[in-house]
Order: sequence, then C-alpha cells, then structure tokens
Amino acid sequence: MNQSAAAWLVLLVAALAANAPFLSQRILLVGRPDPMKSGWWRLLELLLLALLTLAVGMGLEARVGQRQPQGWEFYAAAACLFLTLAFPGFVWRYLKRHREQG
Repeated sequence: MNQSAAAWLVLLVAALAANAPFLSQRILLVGRPDPMKSGWWRLLELLLLALLTLAVGMGLEARVGQRQPQGWEFYAAAACLFLTLAFPGFVWRYLKRHREQG
C-alpha cells in the first residue's frame, strides 16, 4: 500500500468512526441497545474511536515507512479534525427534527 492510499484509508476510517457514536444506540457500539443513551456515552465512544483511529494511522505509517515523532500540535490538530468529521452525525442525532414515533 502506498502513502496516498494509506492516507485516504485513515481519513475514511476517521469519518466512519467519528459518526458511529451518533448513529448507534448500542453502548460502546457492541453492548445492549439503550434508547435513552446519554451524551456522556457518546463522548466516551468518540474518545475511544479517536484513539483507535490514531492507532490505525500509526500502524499504517509504520507499515509504509518509519514512524515520525509528533508533537502536541499534531494531536491537537488530529482531535480538531476528528471533531469536525463528527459534525454530520451530531447534527443528525441532536439538531434534526425526527418524526414522532407512534
């Protein structure tokens, strides 16, 4: 896999992982469904999936070549990008008017 394909793969994984907490009613995406899942669970899932995405990116970077050391600026920018990618799921879950079930 070349560097370009690895970068696109990480972006795709990040976009899917950032929206998953807002689209799923399951606790930690694998537990029992909870119709009243709180925002705190979603934030925890978002943090865990951000760390998982970072690990996937580091693994692909190590596979393609040598891993580069990163400073705090990289992690701050990665967190902001991940939160930006989560915006469509947040809008769908909290801002869109859903039809009344019943």
